[in-house]
Amino acid sequence: MRPAANWIDSLPTDRLMAEMSLWSADLGRLEDEIKRVDALTDIYHIDVADGHFSPALLFFPDLVALCRKHTSKPLHVHLMATDDILEDQIRQFAEAGADLISIHAENADIDGGLKLIGDLGLVSGIVLQLQTAVADVGRYLDRIGMLTLLGTRIGVKGQGLDEQAEPRLREAADLIANKKSSNRVVLAADGGIREHTVPGLRLAGAETIVMGSLAFNAKDFNERMDWVHAQPVER
Repeated sequence: MRPAANWIDSLPTDRLMAEMSLWSADLGRLEDEIKRVDALTDIYHIDVADGHFSPALLFFPDLVALCRKHTSKPLHVHLMATDDILEDQIRQFAEAGADLISIHAENADIDGGLKLIGDLGLVSGIVLQLQTAVADVGRYLDRIGMLTLLGTRIGVKGQGLDEQAEPRLREAADLIANKKSSNRVVLAADGGIREHTVPGLRLAGAETIVMGSLAFNAKDFNERMDWVHAQPVER
């Protein structure tokens, strides 16, 4: 099961999108969890961490391959890996069924990583940690389909949203709006996604939010998603 080849261009533009973080799903019932949320999911977000670049140790190719069997929605692998294993990790997760692989702006060989992802036929993305200047990614915008800004420190659940998150999103939205290339770049907010933070992130320019407990632990999932989709469009 795969999305259409032009899936990035077919994503909604008239509402806030939901990128479901499978880190917050019940991993012992992953097939059931995907079935439960699939109809209202725009993208699945899969955090992959090697325990070095990030303190967490998360997801591996076989789990991504399992997800691939149960959904035709895009699978976005957020790759948190040190430079010495980055190329190998890109190849493994591409083979496992990823549709989009995002690497970090803090990786040493961004050019090589983006080229490899493209050569493997996938959409590429870049993720920025809080300490990395948004302007640093300007020169890569013609090569990516998604730009993800972290609003919390990497790899730790349950943190509050950093005060820099909204201003950084505004800066990134302006960069994307003013780029000269015609490729679509989706702006994503990841980390600190709570009921009280979503409206501000949306108004700051987020086109999609990475939803963990806000989605999977909702008392009424459909009602929660109606609320997400109703967030104002205007910045």
